[in-house]
Amino acid sequence: MDRFSVAVVGGGVAALEGVLRLRKLAGDAVDITLVAPGDEYVVRALSVREPFALGAADRHPLRPLLRDAGAEWVRDRLAWVDLDGQAVHTTDGRAVGYDALLIAVGGQLAPAYEHATTYRDDRADELLRGTVEDVEEGYSKRIAFLAPDTPIWRLPLYELALMTANRAAEAGMTDVEVVLATPEPAPLAAFGEAASAAVAELLEDTGVTVHAGATIAVPEAGRVTIEPGGLDERFDRVIALPRMTGPAIRGLPGAGAHGFLPVDGECALRDGGGRVFAAGDATDLDLKHGGLGAQQADTAAAAIARLAGVDDVAPAPLHPVVHGKLLTGRRPLYLRARLVGGGSFESEVSEQPLGTEDKVVAAELGAYLAAHRG
Repeated sequence: MDRFSVAVVGGGVAALEGVLRLRKLAGDAVDITLVAPGDEYVVRALSVREPFALGAADRHPLRPLLRDAGAEWVRDRLAWVDLDGQAVHTTDGRAVGYDALLIAVGGQLAPAYEHATTYRDDRADELLRGTVEDVEEGYSKRIAFLAPDTPIWRLPLYELALMTANRAAEAGMTDVEVVLATPEPAPLAAFGEAASAAVAELLEDTGVTVHAGATIAVPEAGRVTIEPGGLDERFDRVIALPRMTGPAIRGLPGAGAHGFLPVDGECALRDGGGRVFAAGDATDLDLKHGGLGAQQADTAAAAIARLAGVDDVAPAPLHPVVHGKLLTGRRPLYLRARLVGGGSFESEVSEQPLGTEDKVVAAELGAYLAAHRG
C-alpha cells in the first residue's frame, strides 16, 4: 500500500517549516514532495542591512535540508491545481499527485506608486545602496519612505527610515530630513499600543517625521502628497513598499479578496475539499509576517498528519503571536504581540530579546538552521 503523499508548494519560511514539522509529527507515515523553483532559503528579514554595508542576508541551500527531512524536490513553479485529480501541475508540465496539499507560495508584489523606488528585500542592496551613499555624501537631503494601503509586512520600512536617519547623523549630515508615511493609525500598530508607542518615541528621538493614518500619492517623480493635512512636497528620494495581492491560483475555488486564499482555523482552504491547506502571505490573514506564516504551517502540518492516520497528533489551532526585531542602525528594539481576539493585541517591547526569538524564524526551521550553522 502506498504511503500518504503530501505536496508542499513554496520555498520560503512557511513551506520549509511545513516540511520539517510534518516530518516531525508524521515520521515515516508520509511521503513529502516540495515544489519550489529556487535552490536556497534566504532570511529576508535581514536584507535591510545590505544597503548600509552591515552584512548580507543569510542564505541556506535547500538540497541538504530536504535530504535531511527525507523530502523529494521538484524544482519548478506552480501553474495550477487539479482538485478533482489531486495533482499539482507545474509550469514545465509536470504533475505531482497528493493526498494532502500545503500551498505556501507567498503573495504577488507590484509597485504601489509609479514614480517611487519600490523596495524589494530580494534586491535591497541594488535598489538602495545609491540612496545611502547620496545621504552620506550630502547629495540627498529629503528622503520619503512610504507604505501603501495594502496587506504587507511594514516593519522593514521603519528600519530603513531609522537606519537612514542614523547613518546621516553619523556622517555629520544634520540637515537631512527623513519622512515616513503610513496608512496605519499609529507606527507599527499591529504590535499593539505599548510597542507602537515605543516605536513612535524612537522615531521622534531619531528625527524621523511620521504621518500616520495617511492617504498617499506620488503624482510625479520626487513629489509626494499626503492627506489629511494637505501635504504636497518635493523629496530627493522616494522609497515605497510594494503592493501585495494573493496568488489567485488557477483551480482553487474561492480565491478571496485580491486573490488571497481563504482558510479556516486549521489553515484548510475553504471549499478545498478538506485536503488543501495554505500558509503564509498567500492566505487571507490580514497581517503578513514570516513568523505567522510558520505558525500557520505548523497548524496545517498537524491537520495533515491526522489526515494521514497519525492518531496521537493533537489539533493545533492558530493562536497568532508576532515577533519582530526592529533594526535601527544602533541598538535594535524587540517587539512581540499576541492576538487576543477581535483585532486587539497584548504587546511587549524591550531592548533585550524577548524569549529566544531575536529573528523572524519558525520553530522547526529555526532549530534546523541553528543546528547546521557554519
